[in-house]
Amino acid sequence: MEDDTRIGGPEGRFPVTRWTVIEGVQSDDPGERERALGTLAATYWKPVYKHVRVHWRRSNEDAKDITQDFFTRLIEKRYLDSYDSSKSRLRTFLRTCVDRHVQNADRDERRLKRGGDLSRLDIDFVGVEEELARKGLGAEASPEELFEQETIRSLFGLAVDDLKKECEARGKTVHFQVFEAYDLADREDDRGPTYGDLAADHALAVTDVTNYLAWARREFRRLVIERLREMTGSDDEFRREARSILGVETG
Repeated sequence: MEDDTRIGGPEGRFPVTRWTVIEGVQSDDPGERERALGTLAATYWKPVYKHVRVHWRRSNEDAKDITQDFFTRLIEKRYLDSYDSSKSRLRTFLRTCVDRHVQNADRDERRLKRGGDLSRLDIDFVGVEEELARKGLGAEASPEELFEQETIRSLFGLAVDDLKKECEARGKTVHFQVFEAYDLADREDDRGPTYGDLAADHALAVTDVTNYLAWARREFRRLVIERLREMTGSDDEFRREARSILGVETG
C-alpha cells in the first residue's frame, strides 16, 4: 500500500472510545453483558479454539466444548473482574484464563456441557479446522505468538466483514471487489492483478481503481480501529495495541 493509504494512514491518529468489553461484562444491564460477550466471542473464539487444539493437543470435539464452556463461564464466574490492563494485554490475560480453565477441567474430570450459551453465535468450527488442516497442528510459533497472531487475524477478518456489509449498504460493492482482489487475495507467487487489470475487469478508469482502493483502505482502517477499541480493556491498552498492531498513535 502507498503511504497515504496504508492501515495507519499518513497521521495515524484516532480518538479513543468510552465503551470497553470490561465495562460491558461488569455491567448490571443484561443487554450490555450480552453485547460484551458477543464482542469477546466474535474476536477471541478462534484464538481460544486453536490454542486448545494446538497447545493442549485436544480433539476437535473436546476443543469445541472447552471453547464454548470457557466463554459461558467467563461471564458466570466473572473472570474479568481480576483483569488489570496496566499489567497485561487483554489477549494475554484471556489466554492465561483459558489455560487455567483447561487445567481445572482436567483436575475436576467433569464433562463440559456442549453448546453452552453461545449456540446463537456464528462459530465456524468447520472453517477453523480447515485452516488447521492446511497449516498442520505442529505449530512452529509459541503459544503466546500463536494466540497473538490469531487474535490479529480475527480482528482483521471482522473488519473485512464489516467493510463488505458497509459497501453493500452504500452501493459500493465494486469498491469492495477491487479492494478484495488487490489487497486480500492469497497469491502463492506474489503476482496479483495490476491497476490496469482491475480497471479492465470492472470497466473502470485506472484513476477510478486508485480512488476506490484509497476509499476502501481508509474505511477498512477505520473499521479495524473501531473493532480494536471494543476488544481492548482500557483506553491505555487501546493505544498500546493500536501502536503494536497498526503502527499508529492515537490521541
